[in-house]
Amino acid sequence: MTAALLVGLGVAAGILLTASGLAPAALPLDRALARLHHRPEPLVIAERAPGSIRAAAALLRRSPAAARVVEPFTADLRVAGVSPAEHLAQRLVLGILGLVWAPVATALFWAGGVRLGFALPLWLSVVLAPLGFFLPSLMLRSRAAERRRAFRHALSAFLDVVAVSLASGRGVDTALHDAARAGQGWPFVEMKRALLEAQLTGETPWAGLGRLGGELAIPELNELAASAALAGAEGARVRSSVAAKARALRLRGLTEVEAAAHAASERMSLPVVVLMLGFIVFLGYPAMAEVIGGI
Repeated sequence: MTAALLVGLGVAAGILLTASGLAPAALPLDRALARLHHRPEPLVIAERAPGSIRAAAALLRRSPAAARVVEPFTADLRVAGVSPAEHLAQRLVLGILGLVWAPVATALFWAGGVRLGFALPLWLSVVLAPLGFFLPSLMLRSRAAERRRAFRHALSAFLDVVAVSLASGRGVDTALHDAARAGQGWPFVEMKRALLEAQLTGETPWAGLGRLGGELAIPELNELAASAALAGAEGARVRSSVAAKARALRLRGLTEVEAAAHAASERMSLPVVVLMLGFIVFLGYPAMAEVIGGI
């Protein structure tokens, strides 16, 4: 009797769940509006992070101290697609690993019969713990800089398409939305989202792009928004302003490529210098040893 009752309750619960899934309740208006302006946390690292990183991120997600630590990296996290909790969890886990690596290695050596003393593992822990804590931030800065360079390259192409659309007689809003839909990749996705948010909130598209530039710490977007707004207010041609900004971005991109090429050439000369120094030492050491031995 009890088993039949439990089976009946289970079947009834399954039918109710199926019916609720087929006819879900309407989403409240306040939640729908909040979801419209909500950006979900990036899942780039969450999908690939080890279990220790995800567990530490869950513990640090709502910590005020954690928020203060990652606040200087807000724009870099936004550009790199990393959530603040996961970045802080990476720093914490690597810092702990740097702190305990030397004592654990020393204990293993002691188990094998090798005595290293206490001074060496202590100094290694003092050095490796801060290094492990700050290493993810340095890597984040480097990755964010690379993604900003990619964004500037995409922005140059975006502005070229906008200028062509304006020259063909289209309006500013239509030209901006068409240019955002013309490309692929995360820069165009971000610009498309910024334009959509500006349209839904009743702002000008240039204001949406300027806000995006502030979030990503890309001053070119802010400069573009300011120049385009000034051109509209002064009655100047927006197309000329957009084309000039596209040319400036291309020139900056070429300058960065040339600087990177020169830096790579200088780095390539370093191994040759080291090789020549080794060759000189190899040739001079026998003569110096002979002179010193004869004194």
